[in-house]
Amino acid sequence: MTANPATTDRLATAKGVFTICPTPFAADGALDLASIASLVDFQLEAGVDGLAILGFLGESHKLSQEERGQVIRAFIAQAKGRVPVWVGVRALGIAGAVEQAREAEALGAGAVFVAPLDTTADAVQFDYYRTVAQAVKIPVVIHDFPDSFGTEIGAELVARLGREGGVGMIKMEEPPVGQKISRILELAQGSMKVFGGLGGVYFLEELQRGAVGTMTGFAFPEILVRIYQHHAAGNHAAAAATFDRYCPLIRYEFQPKMGLALRKTTYMRRGVIACDAIRSPGMRMDPITARELEATVQRVGLSLDQRSPFVIA
Repeated sequence: MTANPATTDRLATAKGVFTICPTPFAADGALDLASIASLVDFQLEAGVDGLAILGFLGESHKLSQEERGQVIRAFIAQAKGRVPVWVGVRALGIAGAVEQAREAEALGAGAVFVAPLDTTADAVQFDYYRTVAQAVKIPVVIHDFPDSFGTEIGAELVARLGREGGVGMIKMEEPPVGQKISRILELAQGSMKVFGGLGGVYFLEELQRGAVGTMTGFAFPEILVRIYQHHAAGNHAAAAATFDRYCPLIRYEFQPKMGLALRKTTYMRRGVIACDAIRSPGMRMDPITARELEATVQRVGLSLDQRSPFVIA
């Protein structure tokens, strides 16, 4: 399959840190569009290379179709073309995925990252991704997160999508990440770019294996940016030192079921969003967890009370 030239250009320049952004809500559960604006500005101050919205962290499955459009418009309007905004797609079938992808493209998204169909054969999954890629002119990114989606996408299928399906990127979140990244790149023969994820817990190893960056949520994105900058400059020792210094916080924030609450609370404490509300269903923080979070942040030399991004060595 011949790729669209515009898509190829976007694939060629896609690299670095793409923050998976939460969707801010007011205390009553309504969308907080003003906090979307301040969240975008904060991410840009932190030096991120792109924004990713309406993923699992973005509570997209808790939004109405109308709200989904409002969120996309708000992020893209505030980004003002300074960085690309990639939009998550998750549907029960091909028609729904195509509809979501086309809506994102029409509203100005730079790419869509697409969750797999639930438990289907590789042949069906291949046709699904290829069809979505043919339906839009922006890049389609495979969202490979079996712990949340319940569907495994093997390296062989990923590589085939790169070679034959017009899909040239994957957000890869299946441990052990190192082995799968190496296998994908070996089989894809230059047709697939890999972004890491999983909260940044394996960011250093992902880069060392050939990932071009990460797409993940982390409420101190300036840390991930600095790790990437060191690695891209060839200063691998500095990248490792920065990763090692802040790994306790990266690990603590990426807790299954609790990660969203930790991130929203951190963003609220940093003055980035007005409220840490989560729509049901979703786990909330208890007072002990709040104290643990504060202690972990302090232990790595940071503070929850600073709104502007920290200068990271």
